[in-house]
Parts: sequence; C-alpha cells; structure tokens
Amino acid sequence: MTNKPKIIVLDDDPTGSQTVHSCLLLMHWDVETLRVGLRDNSPIFFILTNTRALPPESAASVTKEVCRNLKIALNAEGITDFLVVSRSDSTLRGHYPIETDAIAQELGPFDAHFLVPAFFEGGRITRDSVHYLFIDGVPTPVHETEFARDSVFSYHHSYLPKYVEEKTQGQIPAESVARFLLDDIRAGTLERLLQLSGNQCVVVDGETQADLNAFAVDVLTAASQGKRFLFRSAASILTALAALPPQPIAPENMAEYVRGGKPGAVIVGSHVKKTTQQLEALLQEVGTVGIEVNVALLLNDPANQSATLLTEILESTKAAHDAGKTPVVYTSRQELTFKDVNTRLEFGIKVSSLLMDIVRGLPSDIGFLISKGGITSNDVLSTGLALTSARLLGQILAGCSMVLTASDHPQFSKLPVVLFPGNVGDADALAIVYHRLTKTVSRSE
Repeated sequence: MTNKPKIIVLDDDPTGSQTVHSCLLLMHWDVETLRVGLRDNSPIFFILTNTRALPPESAASVTKEVCRNLKIALNAEGITDFLVVSRSDSTLRGHYPIETDAIAQELGPFDAHFLVPAFFEGGRITRDSVHYLFIDGVPTPVHETEFARDSVFSYHHSYLPKYVEEKTQGQIPAESVARFLLDDIRAGTLERLLQLSGNQCVVVDGETQADLNAFAVDVLTAASQGKRFLFRSAASILTALAALPPQPIAPENMAEYVRGGKPGAVIVGSHVKKTTQQLEALLQEVGTVGIEVNVALLLNDPANQSATLLTEILESTKAAHDAGKTPVVYTSRQELTFKDVNTRLEFGIKVSSLLMDIVRGLPSDIGFLISKGGITSNDVLSTGLALTSARLLGQILAGCSMVLTASDHPQFSKLPVVLFPGNVGDADALAIVYHRLTKTVSRSE
C-alpha cells in the first residue's frame, strides 16, 4: 500500500480529535478551506460541524453542505482515495442515522457503514456488540448510564444492533446488522470486508487500541482494493486509521506553549456532574479565582441582563488577571428545565453567546485558555476566537486536545487553547491540566 487514503472527519463537536495530533481542525467548510485541509501533510483532518448542538433538520443540512463542498474540493485536488468518518459521542448521543444518511446521499454509494463507538481513553469499550462505559472500574452497559437519558438523544439499548434498530426506527432491523466481534477482528476481517456491499450496517467490537489497529489495517487494505467505507465512530478508530507517531511534546511538558509564562483563563460551560466535580477541585487551586455566571438571569430580558452580566464578568476577569491569577468563568450549576427541546437549545445559544462575548473580552496577553465542554469548545474556536482553522498540537491529558491559534491572529496570536470535553477525566483532571500549564507561572497566593 503506497498511498494511504486521506481521512476526512466530520466532527459533531470539537473534541473528536482527542486521540491524534499535528493535524488541522477546520471551523469553516467553504471549498477553499476544505482544499487547505486536503493539501495538508497530515493523513487526517477534522471539519468541526458542531451538529450535536443543532436540531435534526439543521444537522442534516449542514452535513449535506459540507459534503457538497467536499465533493468539489476533492475534484479540484484530484483526490479519489479517501475515507469519511462521522465522528460522534462515545456514549452514543448524536444525530444517527441522520448524519450518515446525509453523507451517503451526497458522497455515496458506500459498501458499508461501521459503528465503532469504542473510546479507550474515556473508558468506553465494545464487547459482543454491547457498548460499555467503565464507572469506578465496573463495565456498565451505556443504556444504564445518565447519557442514555439525555434530554435530546436518549436511547434504550447498549446492544448495538438493537440501538441501530431503535435509532433507524426499524428501517435497519437488528438481525440485519453485521457484527464484527473481538475474535473476528483478532483473526482478521479482510475477507469479510471485501464482501460487504449496499451500505451494509456493521457494528465493531473493540477492547483495546490493538483491536482497532488490527481492524484499521484490514480496512485500509480493503479500501486500497476499491471498497468504499463510511464510519460512525468515537475517537479511538481515528488513532488506528491515522497511525501517527507519538506527539512532538509530551503532555506534561505542554507549558512550553504558554505565552510569556503568564496566567491564563478558564471557561466552563458543560453541565454534567463530572464537570462540576472537576470545577470544584480546580477552584481549590492556588492562583485561581472563580467567577460565576448566573445564567438564570438570561431567562427574562436576556439582552439587557446579558449586557450587565458581561460588564461585571469582564471587570472581574481583568482584576484577576492584573493580580497575576487565572480567572475561572463558569456557568451556574443548577439545571434549568424547559418546556421542550428547542427551547432548551435556544437558551443554550443565548448562554453560549454570552460566554463568547466574555472570551472576546479577555485580556489579550493571557498565557493560555482552557475551554471546558464540547459545545463550549466549538464556540470558543469558531465564534469566540473567530478561527477558520487551528493546528492541533496533541493531548495535554488523555482525551483533552490542545490547539494553537495562528501567529497572525489579531487578538490572541499563538495562544494555546485546551479543548476539554465535559465527560472526560477524573475529579482532578481539570486541576492537573491547570498545573501542567502553570508550571512556569509564578502563582500569587
């Protein structure tokens, strides 16, 4: 195999690059920006569609738009050899099959689409086609976790063929789903891969990275023989497909990227229980200052309240920064209830809009920025920092990526930004990242 196919990832929130490094994340998907991604030396690049934050119709239309532009860009670059991955949540929340259907419609036909939700760094494995999440060391079927009760993406099955049947509303019956089990993958799946056709739905086991590495070798061999495959996956299969060497700077040495050894800023949007625990631990650290954003105030007269809140918060962040401390701006933790999903999503947009105004108003000489929460991280890159693309440096902690803004950024040149998903890491994870970035900062008591 001489030429490896280009791996094109449509990421439904910006954290799917959490197992790779040295590649581009694209925040825009006009043809010219996509061509930049296709020309880049890395075998893989990511298009951050943020569709998990959108209602189903919008998710479908964004996905189609990306694919139409991609078709033009691929033709312009003369690329025929590529793999498409619809990267989504390793706990099965997201717009499936809406996104894979849209991709198949625009870029198909495909011989198969593979569901590969394993994400080892986050403690998610698939065994006998059942998807598990390790909770306190115990493998728990995901339908028994809080993620299955998500107010937008709930589901009732951890057995993936049943999950597919549920999500496709019976269009793909469980018994018609092909299953690649651990024994199959470890023995080699090339023959079976070469026989797949008609966009066959396949669910793939994985207990260790070695399992998916073996599967990826077979997939790439089949692709080099003309098979066309689509993936719906979490991050671990991307590691396998891209087959990158270790990242240039080790996670514990990432402070090398911090600008001028200065304190940074932290923005926390995610609401999940794990984030709240991590936030509490971070606020115990010397050199941090907690600044709460009371989002309930945005329920009435959002425009007026937003302006008042913004002024207060920016004054507090500036005061913390001037005192040599790291402001930690976090949304109030109480869960608000809404009459329906769309109202909830709309309120989320108001909150995010305020957070992005805060990002834009941060002191321009901060040393680093940590963004906590998937949707928050997407908005920080595309809206708060108004980036078209960013270079992924690697992981500062398993599952947490760090990117660098370009040297010509008008406000935050070469700023290291940590993209920290809501559900990754233990209770001390946020504090550990803070420590790694402030090794060189003289912390004020």
